Formats: sequence, structure tokens, C-alpha cells
Amino acid sequence: MSSVLQTTSNGTTYFPPELTSEMFNLVQGKSSVAKLSASKPIPFTGATTWTFNLDNEVDIVAESGAKSNGGATIGQKSITPVKIEYGVRVSDEFMLASEEYQLGILKAFSEGFAAKAARGIDIMAFHGLNPRTKVASTIIGTNHFDSEVTNTTTYTVGTSNANSVVQTAIETIQSAGYEATGMAMAPTYRSYLAALKKGTSLNEALFPELAWGANPDTINGLPVDTNSTVSFTGTASGSTNTDLAIVGNFRDYFRWGYAKNIPVKIIEYGNPDNDATAGDLQGHNQIYLRAEAYIGWGILIPAAFNRIVS
Repeated sequence: MSSVLQTTSNGTTYFPPELTSEMFNLVQGKSSVAKLSASKPIPFTGATTWTFNLDNEVDIVAESGAKSNGGATIGQKSITPVKIEYGVRVSDEFMLASEEYQLGILKAFSEGFAAKAARGIDIMAFHGLNPRTKVASTIIGTNHFDSEVTNTTTYTVGTSNANSVVQTAIETIQSAGYEATGMAMAPTYRSYLAALKKGTSLNEALFPELAWGANPDTINGLPVDTNSTVSFTGTASGSTNTDLAIVGNFRDYFRWGYAKNIPVKIIEYGNPDNDATAGDLQGHNQIYLRAEAYIGWGILIPAAFNRIVS
């Protein structure tokens, strides 16, 4: 194999560093949680994030006066990466091609993997589902918004005002002592907001920046992102998703990250994707490219978020 991939002493191959950094720049652009929150790479073995909330205000102390206890609420959130993978079959001409050609293939594959990883981060963090099977993941467990964020505000089609519902959700967060720094919304909810008019006017849109399905970075100064992952629905019994939007303090109270090395395997033999129709690689002049990544996330304070549901 050429020097396009980085190979360690134990024989493991990785994407070149320039492709890895590029991949996760793309992830930030395509994932709502990555876009609205702070990206913070985490170690392969996981990390523990501490929350430290001071319960009271500062106290004035007179000369020789007694000091009182301010109090603090201390918590912790363990962030353990989960492994995701994606593989594709390509012609075995890849093995004999020039490094320039190989790098082009790997770059295209890495960009596609980044896009799928971005959707995967959202689907896993929002709903706790395995993105491919659409079934609740036992590995993720309850580490997702649908489970941990119990604050909800209901939107009823034909009755509710979509703008007022967002305002109510934000007020709920603020009344708990937090601020809203972002909102991820489904395309359906974007349509509800786009349909609103100013006052009694039937022609002037309340949010003209949402016209024609646009995805602005902010609405009324609040960072937003429209993404179908918000309303992504599972297939298992009882897993129907009713989320229309998730609003809250993504900046301070949601963390995600990835292990720095992204292994890529070039498999020349066998049936690595267990595809009975595609069959053996050698029998079809193919090789198999498989990329794996370790991604972790954590909702530090669920009360800092509110889910708008139908």
C-alpha cells in the first residue's frame, strides 16, 4: 500500500491528519449539535466533565464580620465514545493506481463519511437510536435528549402559534436560571415559522429569512439550525419521535468530541459487509474501504433545554 495512509507500528492504517481535520470541519457544518455547541476532542478512553454551580450571590463582609456559606452544587457527566463505522466496495484498481488517484478516492470517501457521521451524531444524541437500524441503542442507553430532557412545550397544528411556542420554551429555560444559546428545528417547524405573518398583514412574513426553505444561522439573534435529524423516527415499537425543535444552552451544557485517529481498513478478501448478493470481494474484483470513528457526547444539565413536541 502507498504512503497515502498513515500506518502505525502495529499495522493499523489511519486517514492522513489533513483529511481527519477536514472531516470533522465538515461534521461541524452538517451536524446541528456540533454547530450549536462547543467541539472539544475527548480521549479514546472517555472523559469526565464536572459541573460546578454556585448556588448564591457573593456576600458583603464587614470588618471583622462573620462569613457565611455560599453553597455549590457539584455534578459530573461521563462522556464515553461510541464506535461508528461505514464501509463501501470499490474496484481493486485502487490498489494499483497512483497516489494522487488514491488520495482523491480517500478524500471523496472521507467527505461522505463525515456527512454520515454528522447525521449520526445528531440521531444518536437527539434520540438514542442506531442511525442505520433506527432501533434504540443499548450502548447509548439514556444518554440522549429524548430521554434526559423532560421539559417539553407542545405545538398543536392549527391551534398554536409557532413563534409563541418557542418563546414559552425559552421562558421555561430562563425560569430555571439558564439561557438559550441555540435551537435545532425540524424542516416541518421551520415551515410553521415561515408561514407566520406580521400582525393582520397577509403579505408580510414575520420571518422572511425562512422563505423558500432557507436555513439561516440566526433568528431574532438566536443561533438556529434546521435539520431533518430532529424529527428522525425510529422503527421499534414505542419509538415514534414527536420532536419538532430542541432549544437550550448548547454552548455551555452540551459537549461532544471524537478520538483523534480515524482508522481506515482496506480489505481485499472475503465478504466484510456480510452481503450475500454482493458476494466475495476477489470474485468481483473489488476491495472494501471501511472507516471507523469514536464519538462521544454528554448533556451536562438537562434542565437547560426544552423540547418542542407535536
